[in-house]
Amino acid sequence: MAVEGLRERKRRETAQRIADVALRLFLANGYEATTLDAITAAAGISRRTFFYYYKSKDDILISMQAGLGETIAAGVRDEPADRRPLDAVRDVMIRASAAYPAEDMIAIDRLMRSSDVVMARKQASYVEHERTVYEALREKFSPPGSETSLRIVAMVAIGAMRLALEAFNRDHGKRPIVEHLWDAFNALDREI
Repeated sequence: MAVEGLRERKRRETAQRIADVALRLFLANGYEATTLDAITAAAGISRRTFFYYYKSKDDILISMQAGLGETIAAGVRDEPADRRPLDAVRDVMIRASAAYPAEDMIAIDRLMRSSDVVMARKQASYVEHERTVYEALREKFSPPGSETSLRIVAMVAIGAMRLALEAFNRDHGKRPIVEHLWDAFNALDREI
């Protein structure tokens, strides 16, 4: 495992500080009302520095879910190879989802939904998550001829997550996201 150098750590910390400040401002003032100037002032950086880390304020929200596919993929790689791939992905997603506070998930989703541009980019990112999860499944579970079935598992898993998130947000987090994920995967199991 590579050790993070000082420069990489500082870069990661600055990017996180900008994202944290922006999220706080988005929640307080609304996404559209929060300007780039307000974000840079609150983060104590210049506009030029901002653009070194992010292309736009949209990128800040998108970055909050950017690592999702890789998180799932890393978990899949750690699962035992004798498991059914769909079960492995489900369990990884449930463990990963349990780590996020419900109120944070709802607040971030509301922010994303407040911008058509961000929502379009969020929807497009699911394709990338599917690809990342598929690659991990292929590395872990690779019997000959399994590419199509593993691709379907990745697509269905990300689809189940999307449905679970929609249900979670519809009921305003009254039930934990984990329960919605179980519901989605159980519905899938009943159909196959």
